[in-house]
Amino acid sequence: MGNRGESQLSPFCFRNMLMRNIKIVLEYEGTAYHGWQCQANGISIQQLLEEKIGIITRERIKVVGSGRTDAGVHALNQVANFRMESPIGEKNLLDGVNSLLPRDIAIKSLVEVDAAFHARRDVISKVYCYQVYNRSVRPAVQRNYTWAVYPPLDVNRMRQAAEMLKGTHDFTSFSTVHTDVKDFTRTIKDINIMQDDSGMIRFLMEADGFLRYMVRTIVGTLVDVGKGKRPAESMPSLLEAKDRNQAGMTAPPQGLFLQEVKY
Repeated sequence: MGNRGESQLSPFCFRNMLMRNIKIVLEYEGTAYHGWQCQANGISIQQLLEEKIGIITRERIKVVGSGRTDAGVHALNQVANFRMESPIGEKNLLDGVNSLLPRDIAIKSLVEVDAAFHARRDVISKVYCYQVYNRSVRPAVQRNYTWAVYPPLDVNRMRQAAEMLKGTHDFTSFSTVHTDVKDFTRTIKDINIMQDDSGMIRFLMEADGFLRYMVRTIVGTLVDVGKGKRPAESMPSLLEAKDRNQAGMTAPPQGLFLQEVKY
């Protein structure tokens, strides 16, 4: 019999001591999915990850992502973490889960990290890329990865407008009205707009956080500027209005990629 003065660890406490925290970086094409988060009306990225990791580990898994991506939106470097007790090695777990995932989802890296790491709460900033295909004919190969805009766009005017969105502002005008968010203040660290000879225009945005539809509404508004439908100088008054009806359309989801998450 043990000494009555010694603390006795319950089996539950013992299991918690063995819990491992696993960080993954993954990419996915969002075309076939109802976004990142588990939901009742369709298949999500999170749901598939939890199912497939659970098969390999034989545990009930809860995956926490750096943030949600909406239906049809893609990711090049989404970050997530989950906890498990299984002693399986990192390489075997990576290969095993990837063998079960559909071809439009792939885990790029998998490592055990400190127990304190949290994929969502520890984020410093995120970088999104939005692609606009600006030519007079619709794309075929790029149809699931771009927004086709046919009239020629004035990229320089869009760049002028984008400069006025940098910094810390209330982005209510660029957020969906259907949200429980109380604080609409975000800091855009950088916006770059690049165009290549094929007609592809890429909008790169980095911020400390993004409201729902924020990137897509900014792009929709900047495209209006590029078309000459609104002046570049209207951005400050649009921010001050705090009215979603004042901004442009929400650009379609297929042009949006979560490019990087910074910690």
